[in-house]
Amino acid sequence: MSRLALGILGSGKGSNCRAILEQIRAGKLAADARLIISDVFAAGILDIAREFGVPNVYLPPGRFRTRLEPQVEMELVRMLQGAGVELVVLAGFMRVLKEQILAAFPRRIINLHPSLLPKFPGMEAWAQALAAGEKVTGCTVHYVDAGIDSGEIIAQREVPIAPGDTPEILHARIQIAERELYPEVIGRFCGG
Repeated sequence: MSRLALGILGSGKGSNCRAILEQIRAGKLAADARLIISDVFAAGILDIAREFGVPNVYLPPGRFRTRLEPQVEMELVRMLQGAGVELVVLAGFMRVLKEQILAAFPRRIINLHPSLLPKFPGMEAWAQALAAGEKVTGCTVHYVDAGIDSGEIIAQREVPIAPGDTPEILHARIQIAERELYPEVIGRFCGG
């Protein structure tokens, strides 16, 4: 059985990346992480890549704050294709992807978001849910499109909001659900 070739993009600590790599190492996910790329030079996700022996690259993002410069995005596509990546997994990647990569990997880019989309897209969704007085929030895995957290939903996991939750406590509970849901969804792609 062939193993699904993953490219993982992240900007931060890499806790979801670690969860995916641990599932691969444990033989629970029929996938191989071919390449881990970050737009942040000192991102923890690059340390995790090195710890697990996965090729990794810092990709200087250019002058824009929320997206990659077009030539940088083209280089990203070249790197992912060069590594034979079949599924692009966003693990805390804080930039909006544009036409070049979306066209290169149609319905093969997925993202994890810390809310029950379509509610609370964008930054700090857990704090948005808390401020709105929600009783339940959670996390969503969705296909990436040209919008922000607007792609077709693949799977969701609910997380109850408890009385007295702070944004930090709620976010930590959502992250536990994320680390279960994301590898599970990737496993569905491994099945073809």
